[in-house]
This record gives sequence, C-alpha cells and structure tokens, in this order.
Amino acid sequence: MSKLYLQKILDDISFENLPIKWQRFDFSRFSKDKTLFDFQQNALKNALKTLHLYFKDKNKDKKELFYHYQDNGLEEDFDYDLKRREGKKTAKYLIEYDKDYPAIDSKIPFAYFINRMSFWMATGSGKTLIIVKLIELLGQLIAEKELPAHDILFLAHRDDLLDQFKNHIEEFNSFNFDTKINLKNLRDYENVKRENALPYAKNEITVFYYRSDLISDEQKEKIVNFQNYDNDGQWYILLDEAHKGDKEDSKRQILYSILSRNGFLFNFSATFTDPRDFVTCAFNFNLSKFVEEGYGKHIYLSQSNISAFKDKTDFSPIEKQKIVLKTLLLLTCINKYFKQIHSVNSSLYHRPLLLTLVNSVDVKQSDLELFFKELEKVAKNEIKSDLLEDAKRELETEFLGNNEFIFEELKCAIDTDLISKLDYNDILKYVFNADTPGKIEVLKIPGNRQELIFRLMTAAKPFALIKIGDISSWLKDKLTGYEINESFENESYFRQINRDDSDINILMGSRSFYEGWDSNRPNLLLFVNIGVGSDSKKFVLQAVGRGVRIEPQKYQRKRLQNLYNSKIIDGQLFGEVKDLILPIESLFIFGTNTDNLKEIIATLKEEKQDKNL
Repeated sequence: MSKLYLQKILDDISFENLPIKWQRFDFSRFSKDKTLFDFQQNALKNALKTLHLYFKDKNKDKKELFYHYQDNGLEEDFDYDLKRREGKKTAKYLIEYDKDYPAIDSKIPFAYFINRMSFWMATGSGKTLIIVKLIELLGQLIAEKELPAHDILFLAHRDDLLDQFKNHIEEFNSFNFDTKINLKNLRDYENVKRENALPYAKNEITVFYYRSDLISDEQKEKIVNFQNYDNDGQWYILLDEAHKGDKEDSKRQILYSILSRNGFLFNFSATFTDPRDFVTCAFNFNLSKFVEEGYGKHIYLSQSNISAFKDKTDFSPIEKQKIVLKTLLLLTCINKYFKQIHSVNSSLYHRPLLLTLVNSVDVKQSDLELFFKELEKVAKNEIKSDLLEDAKRELETEFLGNNEFIFEELKCAIDTDLISKLDYNDILKYVFNADTPGKIEVLKIPGNRQELIFRLMTAAKPFALIKIGDISSWLKDKLTGYEINESFENESYFRQINRDDSDINILMGSRSFYEGWDSNRPNLLLFVNIGVGSDSKKFVLQAVGRGVRIEPQKYQRKRLQNLYNSKIIDGQLFGEVKDLILPIESLFIFGTNTDNLKEIIATLKEEKQDKNL
C-alpha cells in the first residue's frame, strides 16, 4: 500500500492558521438527534486544509501541488498509461483534456489529476454525515467567494445509497434553517441551470446526484454520457463508495477525474483499490482506527477450522451440526450477559444477533439451504446430547486459549464456566424464543419479495429472518412441505431489526447485507463459503464494518469505558456492569474453512497500517 502522503502534509498545517472565513463554521451541528464526533469534525477540517492548500496557496496550480507531494517523498509512478488497459478505454478522452500536461511516452501525468482527496473511513463511521456537512461548507465558502462557484455532484453506486443520502439531506434541512440543500437529478442539469442562474445564494446550495455506475461515454435510457455534463470540468464531485461495480469501474474512475479536472474530486470509501486514493488520502479513520478509538466493537476471529460446509459431496453431518451448535451456544452465552446488564439498566446496549452471510442462495444445496437445514434440526431437537457437549467443550477450549482481539492487546475473556452450564433449553429460550422444540413454520409478508420470517410452531414469536434478492425460488423449491402463512402486518421485519422490540435473533442472507443498512445488533458473524478473491476481500471488510457498530446508550456510539472516561455515564453505573460488557461489545467472526478464515484475518490486518503513514 502507498503511503498517505496528503495526510502527512496536512498534519503539519495548523487549522488555526487558516483565514478566519475558513474557521468559523459549526463543525458539530447536523440535526436534532445528531452531532458529529471529533473524528468526523477532524475529517472536515482536513478537507478544508486541502482545499485551501490547492485553491489559495497553490492558486489552482496542479503542477505546484504535485511538486509539493514530491517534496514530501512521493516517488511512485501513478501516471495513466494509454497503452495499458486502464488508459486504453479512455485514451481519446484523456488526450482531449490534457491541454496543460500533454502525454509523454504515451502516459498522462498523474499531476494532471492531483486535484483530489480521499477519505479512508470505516464502514459505520458516518461517511454520509461528513459528506452532507462538507457540502454545507463548500456552499458557504462559494457564497463567501473563497472557492470557485463550481457545481456540486454526488455519486453513489446503488439506489439505496442514494436514498440514504437523500434521507440525510432531508434530516439536515429540517434542522438547519439558515442553510438549505436542494437536490436535483443530474438529468435535469440543463433545466436547473436555466431556471437558476445564481444557485449559490448564501442560504441555498444546489447539489446534483446520480448513480455512479451509470456515468459512461454513451447515452442510453438511464446511462448518461459524461460529455453532455462536462461543464468545462468545473465540478466538485463527491463519491460515496463509487469505485464499486463491474469491469468498467476503472474507466469510470477516469471519467470522474475528467469531469472534475478544473474543480475537485472527493472520494469516500472503506475499501480503496486504486493506490492514487491512498496517496491523496486526506483523512484515515479505517477499521483498525475506528476500533482502537473506541467507536466499534472489539473484533475476535475464531481459530476454529469449521470446514464441513465447504465440500458438499463428502461432508460430515455431525460436523455441520456442531458448527451451528457452536454459534448458537455463543449467541446464547452473549444473551445471558445481556440479560444481566439489563437487570442493572434496561436502556443499555442491544439484543445480540447472529448474522450468517452465504455465498450461494438459490442453487441446489445452496449454502443458505444447508445452514437452514442444520438450524431446523436444532429447533426440532434432532441432535445428539453428546454433540452439544462436544460443541461446548470446543468453545471452552477456544476461550481458554487467551486469544487476543484483532487490533488490540486485549484478551478475549469469556466466562467458560457459563458456557459449560448452558443446555438445550437455554438455546430454545434465547435463540428460538420457545420453551419446547418444534417444527419451523414460514411467515410471508404480503407484497414483500425479499424477506421470509421463521417461527417455531410451539412459539408465539419469530426467531429468524432471511433477506435475499427474490424469495420466489425458496418458496417454490426449498420450502415444500412447510406450513406457509401470511403475516398480518405488511411492515418489513428487516427494517425493524434494530428496534428494541425486534424478536429476530438470526439474520441470514448474502452479499446484500454488506452495505446500505445500519444495525448495532450483530455480535456473531458467520461467513459460509465466502471465497478468497479480491471481490470477496472487499465484501468481508464491508460486512465486518457493518458488524462493529455499537451504541451502549441512545445516540452514544462509543464503548462504555470511553463514555465513562468522558464522564458521559456515571461511575456507579459503569462499576455495576463493567465486568459484563466485553461479550456484548465484541464481534465474534467464524469462517467456514481455514483458507477463508486466513483471508478474513489477512483482510483485517491489512487495515492496521503503520501509524506514521
């Protein structure tokens, strides 16, 4: 990984030395219920330091800014090679727009695209809040004539991420009466420009938005040709995880740079792939820093070799049952800790959740189907008593091994005596919401094609939820012979998952879970046959990021020790629960085979970079 040169440069720039107009912002205020954390405010201050460095100190001279990087040790070659795959697809556009820095030896100098900054932010760190606040700051600096009056464009690669952005804008607007952000679809660009010749009135900011994966060099029904929106390259473009997508991704990255060539490019992500984004990283608060600073759960990676799900032609049914039993036992154990904490203060923490992420959903003997079948055997008590004891012993052995959490020199201390005393009835109570074993029945939500809810016929409450792209094939092929009923309510169970009264203890699905949802509840994360390629690496990191969120008290998103140190909670309450909180403040990760587990470990440890970078 390349060094974080820009952040190194910014560390030596004092924010207090910026002109007063660049300092007098309220960096914390967002909405009625939200204020920005210190690290989010620091990200914004680094953004302003970078903008001042480029637009004021360097007077928009890209060559001068590039020399500044070189003076700070940049030696790597990040030029765009027109003969290589990355440059070939966009060579004609790069050549067309390289008036200041002509191609040398079939290369476009990286200096031409140095007007950019990235934010390496952990999943769950509130990137969208930072983006909205950054838009506010851009609008105000433009109104003050401190920055050029370029248009602002927000790009994200999925509709639900755009919806999330819109919701945050609405929340921001409802509270900030002195500033209003007006969202406009990029396709309406010409009409908006005609109707609003002065979009940067002091109290109003116009922001265009679109799907990043629909920006191309051709015009179709939804795909837009970037040339039709070129605007002489005078854009401030904000990218939210916009490097995700298909094989055309590297081409689009260059198109974004071309569109912002006379403006500025901001890139926010938890998992960068382009080394240029590391070089131009203005602020690093990746997963390791997120956890180390107390904003996320401790992360424990199981050393178990749970390979029974890997080979579907020659596997041990006993071993598969043991895998499921171990996760259910640990979920039960954490629930017991949670119950003790709630007896002290019922407003603390979340109900623990097992999140199972699989590679295949609809194929014959899919990973999701195999896991579900083993879950059903436990529900019906079709397991041998000695197998339950074996699973308990293996868990006890693992936690007696003094294993440490990832990123921290902290022992994963779980009470093995508590594990040894667990029995089948505990699993029934804390996992299946039942007192007696029973068959599983299926609840279907009218009009909802993505969710299936499961409940024991001996219980009043559901216990599990499957969320996949389309439930039709499961209803047709996987659930033949099950009793299927329609729910009396149309409301999504998935959308209620973070509510205090949610009964769901197990959430099952595939890659749809790694982005676009927010829950504090996952305490166990089971990857079933997730591969070890580069795409899987991104998926694992994003999924883990979704699991580390924590909220010990409402609107307090740091671990309890940190809240106590900050005097947000009193010493008496902390003293009563401090010996109980470690399991509920931890994310326990299991993989389905040794290779996958090693990949998870390698993926996470790559995030723990030298703090001097």
